[in-house]
Amino acid sequence: MIKFKLLFLLTLVSAFGKLNAQEGKGELIQFSGVAVSNDSLNPLPFVTILVKNTARGTTSDYYGYFSFVAKKNDTLIFSSIGYKDSEYVIPDSLIGNRYSLIHAMYRDTVNLKPVNVYPWPTPEQFKEAFLALDIPDDNLEIARKNLSPELLAAKAEAMPMGGSLNFKWQNQQRASQLYYAGQYRPMRIFDPIAWSKFIQAWKNGDFKRKDKK
Repeated sequence: MIKFKLLFLLTLVSAFGKLNAQEGKGELIQFSGVAVSNDSLNPLPFVTILVKNTARGTTSDYYGYFSFVAKKNDTLIFSSIGYKDSEYVIPDSLIGNRYSLIHAMYRDTVNLKPVNVYPWPTPEQFKEAFLALDIPDDNLEIARKNLSPELLAAKAEAMPMGGSLNFKWQNQQRASQLYYAGQYRPMRIFDPIAWSKFIQAWKNGDFKRKDKK
């Protein structure tokens, strides 16, 4: 019984050894290539290349180049952020132990759900900030304030004379010069009417000093 078990174990070890030797013999190749984008043919850096259902693989460099040891008939999975995953099967009819490939990858559009970010951590703080919000005036309200009679009167008092008023004043000065042309101007110091107005204003207290409030 012991001899039979020992013979059975030796047979299994021999069978597994032959199977591994047959699987590994003549199938290993140096697989190299460049991963590019299909629309521009620009190299894609840092593309992940994995052998399907295994932990073997590599990553392309900054220029999209990759190289690793694979087997004939392996199924390779190419993946990169922003591109669709794609597969490539290494032909089993290769002659030699080297194989090169330029693999094109297609862009993938991913629509993410919108995320609303609020500066208030709690609804209570949001309510407090909303109630204290100072809403600016719209264009109609701004126009109403700018056209109010009080504001227009204040601006008119502080506004200097325009072109029409300056022209009127200049004409008045010219007319006064022509009126007294060829004669002396009257001196108001001898005008009884002016003295009467002065005395009346003095009695009314128009020349008293007014204290500033």
